[in-house]
Amino acid sequence: MDPSDLIPRLSHLPLLPHIRDLTIAYAIALLIGWNREREERSAGLRTFPLVAVAACGFVQATEQLLAAHPDGAARVIEGVITGIGFIGGGAILKGGGEVHGTATAASLWATGAIGISVGLAQYDVAIVIGAFTAGTLFVLGWFKAREGK
Repeated sequence: MDPSDLIPRLSHLPLLPHIRDLTIAYAIALLIGWNREREERSAGLRTFPLVAVAACGFVQATEQLLAAHPDGAARVIEGVITGIGFIGGGAILKGGGEVHGTATAASLWATGAIGISVGLAQYDVAIVIGAFTAGTLFVLGWFKAREGK
């Protein structure tokens, strides 16, 4: 046996669909991360795209392995959702009777849903989640800022 037989050839790996999907998840999450960065929140420009890419990657990495086992795929997705909730919990800060970071935590959770949706090839769902999340942060954030003046 030739040792090179043990290493998969790159030409046989479906890299382009994965690169496409990871890029889509990254791009949608980047807008959300830009808002959080601009607002100087605890998570921002780097965190949001990484959450989306990781969520998408977990789904893609187990896609073929669990194709015949939808219960296993559901457990992977549940684990991703739980993990993102843990990250979001770290973004919430309480002090002096005030709580900050809940919008950032919710945005992280939505960003995980974007990654999962793209990983499942549900691009329309990912785009709608991204649009609603970005719209909420930008538009309602603008109203909140005006209200405080």
